[in-house]
Amino acid sequence: MRGDRWTGVSPENIHWSPDSRTIYYDWNPDFKNSNIVYKVSVGDLRPVSTDSVAVTRNVMMPGRAREVYSADRSKILTETFGDIVLNDLNRHERKYVTHTLERESNPLFAMHDSMIVYQRDDNLFCTPLNGGELVQLTNLVRPGEADGVKQNEYDILYQQKQLRNFSTLRSRDEAAALLRRSQRKINSFYPKPFILEKGGRLSNATASPDLRFVIFTIQRPVENRSVIVADYVTRSGFTDAVAVPNRTKAGSNSPESKSYIYDRQRDTIYPVAISTIPGVKDLPAYLGNYPSLQQKLQKEDRDRNLTITDLVWNGKGSNLAVNIVAADHKDRWIMLLDPLTGGLKEIDRQHDEAWVAGPGINRSVSLGWINDDVLYFQSEATGYSHIYTMDVKNNTRKQLTSGKYEVQSLLLSKDRHFFYFTANKKDPGIYHFYKLPVSGGEPEQLTAMDGENESSLSPDEKWIAIRYSYINQPWELYLQENKAGAKAQQVTHSTTAAFNGYKWKIPETVSFKDSSGADVYAHVYVPAKPDPNRPAVVFVHSNGYLQNVHYGWSYHYREYMFNNLLLDAGYTIINVDYTGSSGYGRDFRTGIYRHMGGRDLESLVDGVKLLVQKYHVNPDRVGLYGGSYGGFLTLMAMFTRSNVFTAGAALRAVNDWSNYNQRYTTEILNDPLYDTISYKRSSPLLFADGLKGHLLMTHGVIDMNVNFQDAVLTSQRLIELEKDNWEMAIYPLEDHDFADANAWFDQYKRILRLFNDNLKK
Repeated sequence: MRGDRWTGVSPENIHWSPDSRTIYYDWNPDFKNSNIVYKVSVGDLRPVSTDSVAVTRNVMMPGRAREVYSADRSKILTETFGDIVLNDLNRHERKYVTHTLERESNPLFAMHDSMIVYQRDDNLFCTPLNGGELVQLTNLVRPGEADGVKQNEYDILYQQKQLRNFSTLRSRDEAAALLRRSQRKINSFYPKPFILEKGGRLSNATASPDLRFVIFTIQRPVENRSVIVADYVTRSGFTDAVAVPNRTKAGSNSPESKSYIYDRQRDTIYPVAISTIPGVKDLPAYLGNYPSLQQKLQKEDRDRNLTITDLVWNGKGSNLAVNIVAADHKDRWIMLLDPLTGGLKEIDRQHDEAWVAGPGINRSVSLGWINDDVLYFQSEATGYSHIYTMDVKNNTRKQLTSGKYEVQSLLLSKDRHFFYFTANKKDPGIYHFYKLPVSGGEPEQLTAMDGENESSLSPDEKWIAIRYSYINQPWELYLQENKAGAKAQQVTHSTTAAFNGYKWKIPETVSFKDSSGADVYAHVYVPAKPDPNRPAVVFVHSNGYLQNVHYGWSYHYREYMFNNLLLDAGYTIINVDYTGSSGYGRDFRTGIYRHMGGRDLESLVDGVKLLVQKYHVNPDRVGLYGGSYGGFLTLMAMFTRSNVFTAGAALRAVNDWSNYNQRYTTEILNDPLYDTISYKRSSPLLFADGLKGHLLMTHGVIDMNVNFQDAVLTSQRLIELEKDNWEMAIYPLEDHDFADANAWFDQYKRILRLFNDNLKK
């Protein structure tokens, strides 16, 4: 339970120097107070510690922050600690474009790479690459700000009164406004003002390569009640009420946004024509369960809440691709935006009556131009996330990858002739790095070690830095030439003597058909000497959308080690990638739509059937444990499948989904105000009367993710139901992810006792 302080601290945050000669990474082999930046050169694989602060500030490291390359890839722009930094790879020079107390962000090149554009506060600015005049491109003004002077509500009130009473003041104001308009006509760089709503903010903005157009999105303010977390063990001795930033509950008001175009040549601002998008008024299918509500919304005939999340210009600036998502999660559009008119043309629409997601789609968008006419993107059109191209000139679409696997990450080569991507093509649980011509063909596998390969390509694309792990081997750094068949050389050796002194077990990887006919994958740990009672334990992974049955070092590595302990004690253990887990495509991902605790729980039950039939465990001595989403499924199992599970440990569990956050929950269960059926059948709190086995609940009091309130509510419910076969352990100083080894130890000591008392004795 001491975590990586016992196993050894693995290298992470791998990044290359711009000259492709040095790899930087965070590491802590000597267990210092915090990780240190280490480096290793391509010609000398001996790790060397560095001055971490100096390296972070003085070395431009792609991968540390979002980097933007010039067209010839000789220059890189990035944001470093709120300043814009330019790195010239040919001259081996690095200089600050800005060095201010204000934050500058979102840099890009413009005017054939002769200008640099960046955002400061709510506005865009540009400056010549080699220094010169700083020009403000936009003039977004907040209410109460006049001529650069901030005004409060009383200032505005008094000013309005004066203008009403005195015509001379009104005339002077009109004359000043006329003068400003004439100045803008004379000087095209004088930006037209745009008044933000009170509380509104700029969510994204970009300028065209020729700087004529600026496209920006304004997010309108919404009123929501924030979650409050109580902290009892404080330095002051008083209880603190901690407001969790941006943490609301399911059903809170979603921010609304509107996108605009500023044509600097015509000095005019106009909206993007979102209302013309096909399907903008579509209502989701689940409303068919609520006829009166469906009819009401049909009569209102409102546009859905849509947001432009990404804007990508081609090299010439002749085409602008935008990614647009619906707030109800049912649609994602890729469209061409005509900046002259604000009109939109559809390139790809991905519609899903469950919710649109998948690798490279929606939240993390893969979108870019191969050349001025050919756009690339990812889509789940076949049920798995694959690579597509669209020739916007000829309106021809092409699918480049196919099969029952997912493309997890996507990178276009610097010469724009190849794609590099990571995928589980060989096996659902094995991830390799591949190379593919942009015209299509058979992908070439570049990495050779089966397991998990997190690959980072050097800027010159000659080398691959690989963070590699296997089921029983934590992550280590390797270096390999960028060619198939090349040998990967190990750079770091992180594991401790204590960790290496135990023979960690490799479970059997199996698959079985669940009750719906889908293939479910699992790890099964079979003891050499089973306990006479032949007990079994099901481990339930967290996050819901996470893959834990793979050939790499587990995200749940403490639980992996705990499973080894149970194995040595004679338990049979199964770790199931239940319905809803990642890595298996769209149908598996959305199998929990409108019913969490439905098909996902049945995956666990079917896994127990496999243990009984094939591994001869005792069906009366089966327990389960898991945290977060795994804790939620443990509660549902103990409350609704008491005929299967005798004991369960639910850690930091969601007890009522209406208490959880807006984005995650409404994707799967829709709006709780509208889809009451989904929440009623998905919330364990409502099924607590079904508890028959022995239940342990644990929760951190200052949990900012799944709030402690959830555990309190279920405790009160069990008290009122007069249940006496449950207990709860609370951890006053722990958040959702426990930090203190003593807390981890106490929690798992209780889980072990729960299983030993109820499954073995």
